[in-house]
Amino acid sequence: MDRPSPHRPVSALALSLALAATLSACGGAESGDPDSAAGPPASGGTLTFAVATDAGCLDPQQVGSSDTLYALRQTVDSLTDQDPGTGRIVPWLAKSWEVGDDARTFTFHLRPGATFSDGTPVDARAVKKNFDAIPKLGGLAILAQGYLNGYRSTQVVDPQTAKITFDRPNAQFLQATSTAALGLVSPADVTRTPEARCADGVHGSGPFTVSAYRQNQSLALKKRSGYAWGSAAWQKKGEAYLSAVTFNVVAESGVRAGSVGSGQVDAIAGVRRQDEAVLRRGGARVERRANPGVVFNLGFNNARPLTRDVRVRQAAQAAINRAEIASAVFPGGTRPAASVLSRTTPSYTDLSKDLAYDQDKAKSLLTAAGWRAGAGGIRSKDGVRLSLTVVSFNNAGSHQAALELVQQQLGDVGIQLVIKQLQVTQFPQTIKTGDYDALWGGDLTRADPDALRTLYSTHQVNSYRLPAGELDTLLDRQAATTDTAQRDKLVARAQQLVVRQAYVLPIVDQQALIGVSKRVHDLTLGASGGIRLHDTWKN
Repeated sequence: MDRPSPHRPVSALALSLALAATLSACGGAESGDPDSAAGPPASGGTLTFAVATDAGCLDPQQVGSSDTLYALRQTVDSLTDQDPGTGRIVPWLAKSWEVGDDARTFTFHLRPGATFSDGTPVDARAVKKNFDAIPKLGGLAILAQGYLNGYRSTQVVDPQTAKITFDRPNAQFLQATSTAALGLVSPADVTRTPEARCADGVHGSGPFTVSAYRQNQSLALKKRSGYAWGSAAWQKKGEAYLSAVTFNVVAESGVRAGSVGSGQVDAIAGVRRQDEAVLRRGGARVERRANPGVVFNLGFNNARPLTRDVRVRQAAQAAINRAEIASAVFPGGTRPAASVLSRTTPSYTDLSKDLAYDQDKAKSLLTAAGWRAGAGGIRSKDGVRLSLTVVSFNNAGSHQAALELVQQQLGDVGIQLVIKQLQVTQFPQTIKTGDYDALWGGDLTRADPDALRTLYSTHQVNSYRLPAGELDTLLDRQAATTDTAQRDKLVARAQQLVVRQAYVLPIVDQQALIGVSKRVHDLTLGASGGIRLHDTWKN
């Protein structure tokens, strides 16, 4: 069950094995369950989990915020899963699959008996309804739509077999079927408007269902009785151990950390550097995983007058002291970024020399571009100050302190950074208007280098207003090839373009860190950083 389908072609198998080799080096949690005297797993109980923010949407196909996906991921299943220990794609709703030689067709054989929480069967018709509808979801479904780029059709071969066809090779699609963004919802839900789905939620086939929701306050889940079609990567068969899970929004990181020790909550997201000692004193542990995908970064709007100049962007690149930011602000073990992809991502290329901290280089580039030192040390040209507005969203959490350090470092070379913080619910409209010089954050956790295409292709949302050109060609070609060596070369060149053109400034490789009470066992992190609660239990 935990091996790639024997019917897949050699080229697709090679991609999977390369991915597995990379992810197996990611490490895992600090300790899966340190209390060996806890006894056998027990059913029942409510897990209370504190997060910093709420995206204000109950549809996992439209949500990109980790804080909200921690909850919603428990309500939807995917066709496949990705084993966090090996990186292999393993069965979930699909018991087996075949990939066409040119990666244009993907045939999934569904396991019998699975149902959505409204009682509708999870069958080939439901798969077709979902994949036909996702491209029409609109601006919030950025990830899902990117995964289905080139989607042509889904054929219902028989009630338990769906054949998905693309108009071009789509090498990344099999891994994409393991993500929450392509988690399946009831056919009744796909006919509703995106707004209605966000407001009222959807019916998934997962081990939990949403039982209550208060926006910006809490989201409650209850165990689904009779659940019997879990991922091959899970340990427990059948229903989840926990009876219920409550996710509470607690904005202050220090309050979240202290609440674990006091017993008010069982687990927290968004662990900061200063929280680790608080958690340890309370007997809690930190589950951590190095996230694959696009690193945490400062991304420029390349269409704005000041940031359109590559010399300004490159000067900012050289002015960033990533090692100082990683050691001063982020939790222990955080590494300075050495590319736009993290070290744990397949096809990662080390570009640390291009990201070297060099204030003299930064100043020289700005001077050559005509920017002269002015009042308060901020440079100006033709009466215009070199002042950039960066938008930060409130789900950035501990990263706000990192942004303030970036602000200081850029100021040291004469670039003023004005920070404008918005609510995460304002993200779609902000991206639509493009009213910013830079975006803070910009990371995307995904165990596939196609994360680059999601964020930097001009054929996608293009939040950074990049110009069409060679980068598009590279990103399209890497998504289409099933030749691992060729894909590595294409992805390497794409990384070089993003870094050397300074379209975005990579800052640090991200880690997923979850603080967990000693009462909680087998709460683990998925391959792309989300939490897995089906096997979790309390004593």
